[in-house]
Amino acid sequence: MRQISTHMKYYQRLVDEYLIEWKNTTRRMPLLVRGARQVGKSTAIRELGKTFKYYVEINLERQQSLKALFTEDIDVRKTCANLSAVLSVPIVAGETLLFIDEIQSCQTAIRALRYFKEDFPELHVIAAGSLLEFALEELPSFAVGRIRSLYMYPFSFDEFVKAQGLDLQVESKNAASSKEPLVAPIHIRLKEHLRNFYLVGGMPAAVAEWIESNDFTAVRRIHNDILDTYQDDFSKYNKRVSPVILRMVLMAVAQQSGCKFVYAQVSHDIHSSNIKEALSLLSLAGLATPVTYTAANGVPLGAEEDIRYRKYLFLDTGLMLTMQGIPAADILLSDETDLVNKGPLSEIFAGLELMKYGDCFVKPALYYWQHQSKNGNAEVDYLTTRNGYVLPVEVKANTKGSMQSLYLFMRKRHLTNAVRTSLENFTRFDHVDSQDNQSVRRIEVIPLYALKTLSSIK
Repeated sequence: MRQISTHMKYYQRLVDEYLIEWKNTTRRMPLLVRGARQVGKSTAIRELGKTFKYYVEINLERQQSLKALFTEDIDVRKTCANLSAVLSVPIVAGETLLFIDEIQSCQTAIRALRYFKEDFPELHVIAAGSLLEFALEELPSFAVGRIRSLYMYPFSFDEFVKAQGLDLQVESKNAASSKEPLVAPIHIRLKEHLRNFYLVGGMPAAVAEWIESNDFTAVRRIHNDILDTYQDDFSKYNKRVSPVILRMVLMAVAQQSGCKFVYAQVSHDIHSSNIKEALSLLSLAGLATPVTYTAANGVPLGAEEDIRYRKYLFLDTGLMLTMQGIPAADILLSDETDLVNKGPLSEIFAGLELMKYGDCFVKPALYYWQHQSKNGNAEVDYLTTRNGYVLPVEVKANTKGSMQSLYLFMRKRHLTNAVRTSLENFTRFDHVDSQDNQSVRRIEVIPLYALKTLSSIK
């Protein structure tokens, strides 16, 4: 058992309200918190633990002897009684939060989670672990309907700004719309925060360093420490793919992030099957997120996906820029058109934000569209859905940027609404399509830093 530290400052996370909601519901299942290493899973759970009378945390990687309590023929009430005796902390239904950390190191403990729902449903139980997805993949079956998963990511832009004590700026942003845009000083300030966020990223340790020092060099040292940790893990992933290949593919994901992934650009000496396997493993670890092509004739978008055409998003913009050695000045001094239209950084940020503001109880799935033609390269960056309709999202600098791909897609799918996200303030405009009987396309413009408001669009 660990005591919950009261000395380290806790920065509010998006999942906090969902964890409280889970705590208070009467139809509760054991919760499995999933996500890449070092995104703040354990910290958020410990913060929740402060709201209970008793808190018990066990780490099955460090406390190997406790694995013996999780047997194949487990009686979870007896297991809890034994844990309580060993740790000298009461485990009382309704009063105790039991947190099983590093649960991936004990498959019998993972299988035991289902029995908490069946035999001890009134107890609050949460589990988490690093490289947990690998352990789950090896299980012949998972307890669907008996365990709830919650997916967690690095800090979103809103979390980053709030961590700096600027809650009022976030509130102003979230209340703005095309009918009531932000006042210029707040809009300018948020764009400055956005550039900083590109560089710092959302890894909790990097955010904490930025708040304390405002030093990009110090933040990059944190990034390098995290990247070293990730690469040290590679030997644990899978014996079929060498750590050397995994490192090369991870670098390729950073270099090709936001673009259709081309295997040949990794190395001509590595067989495509090994690259494919490496991408699968990096995705399981949460370091890469696929964005899959879909024909998007309707919903659900996944019904017409084609996994042969995929882009990959690197876990975090800050880690990605550090891994590639891109100087901070390249981001801080670039003009807005260069920042958004030239290079994939803003597109990557947009995709990551869409994922972070999605339903945290649903495994994320991102989609894009491209015109399947030998003579054309039209592409729409992201597709989402609203009220049963497909909603395309295009990342562009401003109205001067060509949006012919977006208009082509809308014409082919008979859509009237779309979103452009950019560094402009909130606005809206209509496009009259001369190639489609003067049909009117309504384009909602949302600043990149305000993608959370996308969920409020009807």
